[in-house]
Amino acid sequence: MLEAKNITKSYGNLQILKGVDIAVQQGEIVSIIGSSGAGKSTLLHILGTLDIPDNGEIFLNGTALHNLKGNKLSSFRNKHIGFIFQFHHLLPEFTALENVCIPAWIAKRKSSEVKQDAEKLLDILGLKDRLNNKPNQLSGGEQQRVAVARSLINKPSIVFADEPTGNLDSNNAKEMHSLFTKLRNEFNQTFLIVTHNEELASLSNRVLHMKDGMII
Repeated sequence: MLEAKNITKSYGNLQILKGVDIAVQQGEIVSIIGSSGAGKSTLLHILGTLDIPDNGEIFLNGTALHNLKGNKLSSFRNKHIGFIFQFHHLLPEFTALENVCIPAWIAKRKSSEVKQDAEKLLDILGLKDRLNNKPNQLSGGEQQRVAVARSLINKPSIVFADEPTGNLDSNNAKEMHSLFTKLRNEFNQTFLIVTHNEELASLSNRVLHMKDGMII
C-alpha cells in the first residue's frame, strides 16, 4: 500500500537518509527503531509528505506522492494520511470533540456526519464522557487518545506515529499499545510507528532497524 524507493535527504553537508527503501501492507503495524540520529523521524516526515526528499519515489495506494505539489498535496495528505506525534498538538481553545473534527472540517465534509464520526471514535477510545472537555481538563493519556481520534477522523489509508508514547507514563503507554492493536484488528488500520519503546515495537507485525540513514 505504501512503497518508497531510494529516499535520500541531506541538510547541508550532513546526509541523513542514504537511499532508503520501504514497503508497508494494508493492515500492518510496522515499527522503526534505532538510536537517535539514525534518520527515523526524517524518514517518517518524508513518507508523510511533511518534508521533501532530495531524491526518491513515494507511492501510496498507487498515487505518486513525489509528483504532487501545493494544494493537491495538502488535500491528499488531509484525506489519506493521519499523524500522531509525541506531543499531542491539540488546540487549547477547542473541546476534545472539536479537535477531532478539525481535519474533517478542513476536508469540507458534512458537519453532522463529522460530529457523529468524531463521537464514535472518542467512544471507542474510552472518552465518551470527555467530549466537551478542553485539553487542559484532560490527562496526558486522554489528550493523546484525542490526538489518535483526530488522526483517524478522515479514515486515512495510513497513520504515521512519531514517538506516540514518548510523553506518556508506562501505564498510558501500554494503553496506547493496546489501542493500536485494537484499531488494526477491528478496522484493518495501517500504522507506521517510529519509537524507542521496545514493548510497543514488539507488538508490531514487523520491526525495521535504522542505523546511519539506512534500514539494516
